[in-house]
This record gives sequence, C-alpha cells and structure tokens, in this order.
Amino acid sequence: MKIVTVLGARPQFIKAAVVSRTFKNYNNIEEIIVHTGQHYDSNMSDSFFNDLDIPTPNYMLKLAGSNHGSMTGGMLKDIEEILLKENPDAVMVYGDTNSTIAGSLAASKLHIPTAHVEAGLRSFNMKMPEEINRILTDRISKWLFCPTEAAVRNLEKEGFKNFNCSIIKNGDVMQDAALFYAKKSSEKSNIINSNNLEIGNFMLCTVHRAENTDSEDRLTSIFQALDEIHKDCQVILPLHPRTKKMLYKYNLSPNITLIDPVGYFDMIEFLKNCKAVITDSGGLQKEAFFFKKPCITLRDETEWVELIENNFNKLAGVDIDKIISIYNKINKFNSNYEMNLYGNGNASNVIATELLNNNNAFKI
Repeated sequence: MKIVTVLGARPQFIKAAVVSRTFKNYNNIEEIIVHTGQHYDSNMSDSFFNDLDIPTPNYMLKLAGSNHGSMTGGMLKDIEEILLKENPDAVMVYGDTNSTIAGSLAASKLHIPTAHVEAGLRSFNMKMPEEINRILTDRISKWLFCPTEAAVRNLEKEGFKNFNCSIIKNGDVMQDAALFYAKKSSEKSNIINSNNLEIGNFMLCTVHRAENTDSEDRLTSIFQALDEIHKDCQVILPLHPRTKKMLYKYNLSPNITLIDPVGYFDMIEFLKNCKAVITDSGGLQKEAFFFKKPCITLRDETEWVELIENNFNKLAGVDIDKIISIYNKINKFNSNYEMNLYGNGNASNVIATELLNNNNAFKI
C-alpha cells in the first residue's frame, strides 16, 4: 500500500513520527511524506524532523506566511501535482490545519481515499479556521480515525453512518508519542537548567491561535493575566512567530519569561517539570494530561471535552479575573491521571492495520 502523508505544522510532525515508525514495521506499506512548509521557523519544523527521527520529506513545499486563501490554494495546487505523479492508494492527513484541508481536497478531487487522523473533533465554534478545516476534511475522508468516544459520537450525530466511510475509534497517537519520547527527553534536553527554572514552580504557557493573536483586546487580556500570575509563579512562554509579530504590532511588552520556540524534547521536559499549563493549543491540553499536569485553556471552548468533564482542564477564555481565579484554584483540579481517556498507546498500530485490511474498500 502506497500512502502519501501531508504535514505542515508542529503537532502533525509529532503525530506522524509515531505513525511513520509503525509503518516501518510493515513491509507492505510505502510512505511518501509531503511537508507543505506551513511552519517555516526551523525550530518549529526542521528540529522536529531531526529530533523525532521522522524520515526526510520526499517533497518540501514553501507555502508559509500568506493568508489562509492563498496558502491553502497554493498547497492544493502543489499537492495535486504530487499525487498525480505518485498515484498513491491513500492520502493521510492529521488534525485541522490548512495543510490538512489542502491534502484532503487534492485527494478527493482525484478520487484518492483520504485517512483523517483526529477525525470527529468539534469545538462548535465556526469562527475558528481549524473548525472549518476539520469538518470539511471529515466529510470527504474515507477512514475517520477518532481519538475519543466523543469524537465518534459527533460523527454519528452528523449522519456519517450514512456516508461511504469507516469510523474507527483508534485512540490518540499523541499518547503514543508521549509514552515513547518521555523516556528520551531528559537525555536530549537541558532546557530546565539552561533557563534556571525551579522544578515544580513555573507555569508553561503557549499562545498561538488566530482567534487570540489576531484580536488586540483578547491578546492584551491574556498577557495582562499572565503578568499577574507571573508575580506569584514564573510563567515561561516559547513564543510562536505569529504571536511575536502581533505583540510587536499591538505594542505589548509582557513581563513574563519569553523564549524562542523549542523542540519537542524541550517541551516534554517543560511538561515533566512545570507546575501547570496555560495554553490555547489543542494538543498541549492533552499533553498536560499525559504528563499529569493541570491545564488552564485560553479559549471559550475545546474539542477535548473529556478533560473538562473530568476536571483536569478548565476553560478560562480571555477574561483576566477568570484566568487568575482558576489559577488560584489549581490545586483543586482532578489528580486521578490514571483514567484511560485516550487509549493504551496502541493508536498507531490500529491505523496501520485498518488501512491494510481495507486497502481496496474505497477504490473507485
């Protein structure tokens, strides 16, 4: 089976690392990797391929830094040309980025079945570009690999049982990655010592979602709250290029600890050693759970509803008082991290087996 995998952003590199490693264990799977270039910062792209031992991409596009329409259109054009050349049995996409929708659209128009890893997730906020990407990708995909029971239910409510597709609850490949790389991170990273951080006494923070960065009011509120928390417990934030650009545009000068983007092993060490996580990232909400840390989410909704329902995570939005209030109650979060919310670390094997067993199911 020949599979073209389309990647473009940090979380996708991590997910693909464990799936690609699993594919290597199957002699009858050939994988072609296309990197769209959506993340152009070397610390957020090249280092991930090197650190995680992902095979060098067979195709490297350079489509970062433009608006949604031109970026997605450019990806669609270039990916279509690659698919015509490679003629794969399937295209695999991850998550909810512009790379995701571009890869799935290009495949669909050429009648190549798409496998969507992280299918069925919904925030129910149609103002989020990611929500549009994931809904459209699900609708034109044939293999819908769902990380949670909630994701399966979402697809069933939307009528996917009536469509020509397979809904598979395979677990979360991010947990596969966390379990595998946690054993190696302390050997690969010196990030805690190099930043003179006190173990268990700093907050790990990330801010990058367009709904926050592209609004001066929302971004200002977030960093005012972080400044207040920083007075009690150091806040360290690896600064996403988009956020850095908007801080400059809005003339904001936070008093927290801002550092350059870091690699995955550094992030694992941050997660292992922090007090808690503050983020607007979907992936980091789960990683906080994997590494047994409370999480405050700087969004009005989340796809990972099971974390909210079980009190591992709290939605704070961007209200300053609410963010600080939740931070002050962080010791009251659920500490039963033995709950099995995301599978048993076998998600990648389920994907490979399902694809091979149903290789001919969706051929036209």
